[in-house]
Amino acid sequence: MAALAALACVAGRAEAAQCGNSAAGFESWKRSFAEEARGRASPASLDALATTSYSTATISADRGQKSFKLTLDQFLAKRGGPAIVSRGRALKRTNAALFDQIEERYGVPPGPLLAIWGMETGFGAVKGNINTLSAVATLAYDCRRSAFFTDQLYAALTLVDRGVLSTNTRGAAHGEIGHTQFLPKNVILYGTGGSLDSAPAALNATANFLKGHGWKRGAGYQPGEPNFAAIQGWNAASVYQRAIAQLGRQIDGQ
Repeated sequence: MAALAALACVAGRAEAAQCGNSAAGFESWKRSFAEEARGRASPASLDALATTSYSTATISADRGQKSFKLTLDQFLAKRGGPAIVSRGRALKRTNAALFDQIEERYGVPPGPLLAIWGMETGFGAVKGNINTLSAVATLAYDCRRSAFFTDQLYAALTLVDRGVLSTNTRGAAHGEIGHTQFLPKNVILYGTGGSLDSAPAALNATANFLKGHGWKRGAGYQPGEPNFAAIQGWNAASVYQRAIAQLGRQIDGQ
């Protein structure tokens, strides 16, 4: 019996979708993944998966994140920090009622939200033009972070069923969508209703994300302060985290 169980285990692994590091195995991986996903994902969402193609642009972006190795000053100069602060302060004034409502609901002040919005898409100007399902499927197949993006792919298939994503949805290189660039699973966990291509919906969702990562109303959000941990949840790169904190403080006038 033990031998049979071991043999079954080996057979199961052999049939599992195998990750890869080039386009060569992507179509075979899709077929294997679809077989594994039956019963967990709907036929319609798996039909959408079948339309995806290997995204060389996604892999190029994933391998080329050199700006995260810059110093904070270099990173802010490259990202246009002063322009983000200037535009952020203007948007804070012209959308005061929206930011008041968000702070009342989630406890998150305007500064970090505007810093994230400016850093992610230039306040909605550049949301990306890469097919979202292809991007997520490519990264689920790619061996570097396969487990993480397989989870994201299942979330993306759920969003297909909900009508949030389609085979035509386009966004950033890693499958992020909307004004503040939410990955599929974060759309499910922290979306508060409405399309993330709407700035108010995206900002509410971003505040909900920070609250969900432990944001404490009225506490500071600079490195070493209680709310910096919530900002760390937004992006894994230390320089990005510190940039959000610094730009947010400048926008909030602190």
